[in-house]
Amino acid sequence: MREQYRAEGVAETELAAHPMEQFARWFGQAVRGAARGAVYEPNAMVVSTADAEGRPSSRTVLLKQYDEQGFVFYTNYESRKARDLAANPYVSLLFPWHSMARQVIVTGTARRTGRDETAAYFRTRPHGSQLGAWASVQSSVIDSRAELDASYAELSARYPEGEQVPVPPNWGGFRIAPQTVEFWQGRENRLHDRLRYVAEADGSWKVERLSP
Repeated sequence: MREQYRAEGVAETELAAHPMEQFARWFGQAVRGAARGAVYEPNAMVVSTADAEGRPSSRTVLLKQYDEQGFVFYTNYESRKARDLAANPYVSLLFPWHSMARQVIVTGTARRTGRDETAAYFRTRPHGSQLGAWASVQSSVIDSRAELDASYAELSARYPEGEQVPVPPNWGGFRIAPQTVEFWQGRENRLHDRLRYVAEADGSWKVERLSP
């Protein structure tokens, strides 16, 4: 099982000055690929964390916002990843755009979003997703699916469609401030292009080319 990548390469001279601008370029291309059916959920990213003892875990979540300050996703603050980040704020993100032979790999630190920002995003969620944030005590052990469904049904009766659902107090966002951002482009003969932005102490970014 082996693919021979033949994509055009990436040169340092083509890169944006800031990694988030370069991410916006690639993300935009992935979104356009999704519109053609070539990329599935371009905002899906693998979030890797480690607990206080250094034991790693990974899961796929959806990117909900990005800007010069970093990448934002939302979760239950009692989930495993949130508990990991409370003990160890270092995190890695991976955007696996396989059909484009591209990856973006981010390392950085996580901090919680403010409650106003969290509430503003929560209001944009579908009604069912708002109820789901209350129904699920994420990462906890439950007896059965029926228990989860019963919790959702009770909430649905309490907050019917059209009625405002309050923001759960233990639910919110994390913003990942990047320290490195690597843009990986598959190339022929496994001689891939790997260009990595590294944050400097003065707030600027340097670009390094990594051997594949």
